[in-house]
Amino acid sequence: MDSDFCGNSFEINSEKELEELYGIPHENVIKKQTDHIVDPGQAFIEASPFLILATAGANGVDCSPKGDAPGFVQIPDPKTLLIPDRPGNNRIDGMKNIVQNSMVGLIFMVPGSSTTYRVNGRAIISIDPNLLDRFLVRNKRPRAVIVVTVEEAFHHCPKAFVRSKFWTQLNDANIQSVPNTGTFAAYRDGGDEEYEQNYERDYQNRLKESLY
Repeated sequence: MDSDFCGNSFEINSEKELEELYGIPHENVIKKQTDHIVDPGQAFIEASPFLILATAGANGVDCSPKGDAPGFVQIPDPKTLLIPDRPGNNRIDGMKNIVQNSMVGLIFMVPGSSTTYRVNGRAIISIDPNLLDRFLVRNKRPRAVIVVTVEEAFHHCPKAFVRSKFWTQLNDANIQSVPNTGTFAAYRDGGDEEYEQNYERDYQNRLKESLY
């Protein structure tokens, strides 16, 4: 790794050094981890409209957002999660990783809550018609269903959300100044401000017809 910040005497290179820096986690932090979805975890997932799916494969790592109405992830039993994969940009980086390496990590979020729920496990990709039919929206199936076998699950420390004031700044943020899809497209294509605005407007119109 080439960087001015790497390879110096301040770099941490061992678990022992990490433990000396951070100390030993409290007993409760260890006890909260289970090998299945607990009842409060199920309630949290059922309330969640959004998650981040982390995967790793031969070409690197990937974090992919998944979202739909609350309860879009089904829990047939405490060891299993079913995640519909809806139409996207067809890069399918995370799906390719799952085919190569079944290990996945999930973080579930609920708007306004500083708590998150974290699940680690192994996944397969299924196109079983019976599974696809469980996730019909507007009479349309998902492309596939990601079946996750749970190995670790626990609620996550809320401090990152609290420090960032992630939800409380929602009404104060100047959204107009935040780069949107049109901004990135204009940068990619060498377009001007008019190109950016037209792209974003057209994209928002296309988006309504391509969610499912």
